[in-house]
Amino acid sequence: MPDDDADAANTVPAKDETPDEEEKEKGRKGGLLREIAIVIGIVLALMFVVNTFFFRQYVVPSESMEPTLHGCTGCTNDRIVVDKISYRFSDPKPGDVVVFKAPSDSWDRGWNSPRSGNPVIHKIQDVLSWFALSPPNENNLVKRVIATEGQTVECHAADGKGVTVNGKSLREPYIDKNLQNAQYTDDGTGGGSCYGDDFGPVTVPKGNVWVMGDNRSDSADSRYHMDDEFHGTVPVKDIRGKVRFIIYPFSRFGGVDAVDPQ
Repeated sequence: MPDDDADAANTVPAKDETPDEEEKEKGRKGGLLREIAIVIGIVLALMFVVNTFFFRQYVVPSESMEPTLHGCTGCTNDRIVVDKISYRFSDPKPGDVVVFKAPSDSWDRGWNSPRSGNPVIHKIQDVLSWFALSPPNENNLVKRVIATEGQTVECHAADGKGVTVNGKSLREPYIDKNLQNAQYTDDGTGGGSCYGDDFGPVTVPKGNVWVMGDNRSDSADSRYHMDDEFHGTVPVKDIRGKVRFIIYPFSRFGGVDAVDPQ
């Protein structure tokens, strides 16, 4: 007769072949989080490289470059893309529209840092600026290159020549005469005017450029900083890049032309 107790003792319970569902769920969530972290890391790395070496977005701060670039208090200012590669291999040329850091205290008058007074938030904003998620902590301006090193620029309303470089009058189709103040025109229509006070002659030092706004009568450009150490000129090393595109608002999307006025 079979020994039921012995058979029962020799019976080994079957192992549970199904993994714990809770552990599986934790594993899936952990894998997803790792994937998200990797994707975010790759995106931030690409943003850092592009922002540092290739392109950066800026906001036009004022109306000084109208009608080429639009900007004013309380309006939708143009968002522009600056090419940071070009001037690594060549120098700025007359007609280039450039973004540059204020080269002296004279240019910084009226500028306020975009950084918070809270040191912790300030540091966070510094880090975000590496990825173009916060503006840089410097006074960036946008103007057009008018003259380069070794050239002499000046303007005297009495001679009727307008702005001249090496004695030759400039051809400046980017200036909208309707935007210029009549007080600065010799005939009320903008013909032959300096669109501002007389200036010069100024010979541009080596490694520098002379810049002016397209909205000539409403631009605090090189003309208004001739008492600084650079005589109003901007060192090429302070130029952040060449303006290539307007990307916003979408109604103004398009390229920004470099028109050589000489």
